[in-house]
Order: sequence, then C-alpha cells, then structure tokens
Amino acid sequence: MTSDTSSYPLRNIAFLKLLAFRVSITFSYQIMAVVVGWHIYQITRDPLSLGLIGLAEVIPYFCTALFAGYAVDRYSRRLFGVMASIVLAINALVLAGIAAGWLWHPSESSQFIYLSIACVGFARAFIGPSYSALFALVLPRQQFARAASIGSSVLQTGLVLGPAIGGGVIAFAGISTAYTCSAVFAGVAVVAMLSLKVKTPVVEMGAPVFASIAQGLRFVFSNQVMLGAQALDMFAVLFGGAVAMLPMFIHDVFQHGPEGLGILRAAPAVGAIATGIWLTHHPVNRRAGRILLVAVAGFGLSIIAFALSRNFWLAAFLLLISGICDGVSVVVRTTIMQLITPDDMRGRVSAINGIFIGSSNELGAFESGIAARLMGLIPSVIFGGAMTIAVVGVVARFAPKLRRLNMRDLH
Repeated sequence: MTSDTSSYPLRNIAFLKLLAFRVSITFSYQIMAVVVGWHIYQITRDPLSLGLIGLAEVIPYFCTALFAGYAVDRYSRRLFGVMASIVLAINALVLAGIAAGWLWHPSESSQFIYLSIACVGFARAFIGPSYSALFALVLPRQQFARAASIGSSVLQTGLVLGPAIGGGVIAFAGISTAYTCSAVFAGVAVVAMLSLKVKTPVVEMGAPVFASIAQGLRFVFSNQVMLGAQALDMFAVLFGGAVAMLPMFIHDVFQHGPEGLGILRAAPAVGAIATGIWLTHHPVNRRAGRILLVAVAGFGLSIIAFALSRNFWLAAFLLLISGICDGVSVVVRTTIMQLITPDDMRGRVSAINGIFIGSSNELGAFESGIAARLMGLIPSVIFGGAMTIAVVGVVARFAPKLRRLNMRDLH
C-alpha cells in the first residue's frame, strides 16, 4: 500500500491513473450500451429485444464473475484490467463493422449483436474486481470513504457523458462511428492501466479455486451489514430500473430522437455526480444505514413519478432525482465493502458484489422487457418502482444491523 498519508486522495498519482482507467472504461461501455439499444430497437421495434440485450450480457457475466474474482486475488490485478479493456475495444470495432454492413446485412445482424454483447459481459466480469483490488493497493485505509465518493463521482461522470456522447454521435455521424468512439475510449483505458505501477503483494497458494470462491461467498453471506446492503441494491436495480426501456419511452411517449435518449440516459448520472461531489466533502458517517434505506426508497418513488410523467424535461428531472438517491446508495455501499473486506479477499468480494449489483442491471433490463410486453410500458415501470419500495421495507425488517449502522463502527 502506498505510504502517502495525505488526507486528500487526489494528491495520489496512482489513484489518479486508476480514476483515468475507470472513467475511460465507463465511457466505452456506456457509449456502447446506448448505441446497442438504439441499434437493436431500430432493427426490431420490439421492447423484448431491449430486454434481451441485458440477458445476453448477464449470462456470461454471471458464469465468469466468481472465477474472475479468484483470478484477480491470485494473480496480477492490473493484467486483467488491461485484458478486459482490449476485449471491449475489439468488440466495439466488430459492432461498428456490423452497423456499417461490412459483415452482415443490418436487417439480419441482430443475433450477431447479441453474441457481441455476450463478449462484453465476459470482459466486464474482470473490471470491477480489478478496480476494487487496485483501489486498496494505492490508497491508505483512512482515505477509503473520501476516495469512494471521488470514485463514484468519476464513475457517474462517465455515466453522464457516455450516453450523451453516444446519442450525439448517433444523431450526427451514425451508429458505426459511435461504436468506433467506444473502441477509442477502451484503448485509452488500456493505456491508463498500463501506466499504473503498483506492487502486487505475494499471495500464498492457499485453497484450490472452488474452495477459495466458497470462502468469499461464506464471508459475504455471514455478514449481515454487507449482505443487506448488497441485497438492497440488487433488488432495487432489478425492479426499479427504467433505463432499459428509455428507447421505447423516446419513440412512443416523448417522440424525441437519439439526442433525447442521450439526455435521459445521462440525467440519473448528473444527479449522482452532484451527490458524489457533496459526499466527498461531507462523508456519510452517522446513521449511514438509515440514510441508505431512505435513499433507495426515494429512488423507487422517483421511478414511479417518471413513469407517470408526460413532459420530456419533467421526466429528465425525475431521473436526475433518481440519480441523486442512487448516488447516495452507491457511495455508502462501496464504503461498506471497502472497509469490511479483508485485503486478500477483495477480488472475490468485489466479484460477488458484481453479481449482486452488476448482473441485476442486466437482469433488470430483461425483467423490464418482459414486464413491458405483458403489462404495457407505463404499468411495468410503476410496478418496478413499487417493488423497490417494498424491498426497502423487507431489508429494514430483516437486517437490523444495517438499519442501525454508523460508518465509524467499521473503521
């Protein structure tokens, strides 16, 4: 771990390089996510096709994540970040070729797009564990809470600008060029990760792969605070996410073009960035558990209000409010994970967290597509927001340690 004991993480050059990696890879992934959603819906005009994007990504992600966490704990943290970024770059270039009609006719390419998205899921399984393990290597423990807020702000910046760039490039230069932009940002992430020089601690051989993974699972499931926080976020995202259906809202409710899709995709992240900046200077310590529960409930309420809105700018504002609530949740959950997790388990615990949170985004997209087809677009989003509020009540009841949590208790 670095010997820098400064109170402000941004004075740490290694941490700045890690942030450069995170924002670049987020740009790449978010641009691709917006473009793929627009691309598929242009081909199929079917809400279920939007949900299938999430399913195509989550299956390889889910199958790979635990092994990715084990590999990151056992071998080079940096190497897997580099390899994942290279896969994203190559994948974006393949999608650009599909969109340009160089590989298949656009009307016949949907199955190949889903196959390409499966490769994204495989790569993403390594990104979270690599970042989490490197985070703990380049920072002293007393900086974790403040650095988690900074990292969240950087992540949300990518979530804001990525969709905006993706929607704008589609509108002015076409789908193929937008995919190429995604590849460029993935290349920048490769360079940032290669420039990061860290000393990886020597790891003893320890338990075999499956026993090692089981150790990580036992650690998470035996800790009520961590399990409660992860379950809360997982089910909230699973039921409350309306992002996957935004192309349908743009086409069928608001009658806007791809630039409108970029605005709505970016709105939640604008709120989360503002929250991250605030929490950088005012870290959550007292009543952290209660604040987390209130934030997730507020997220569900804002999603219900979004579903009922008919004005484009009101809808964008409500998504911004959802981002503020989600930003609080992300920072509190990330700080809990970093403070509780032993150093030799960071890759595995981050991978398990990714299964809880990362896979729930894609499963939530699939659930949204199914619900929209069965219930209709608006009722399905209202149902999801209501289920999010219900999940808050269940977690508050069955995880009292989380409900009573003060962050200082974990230092």
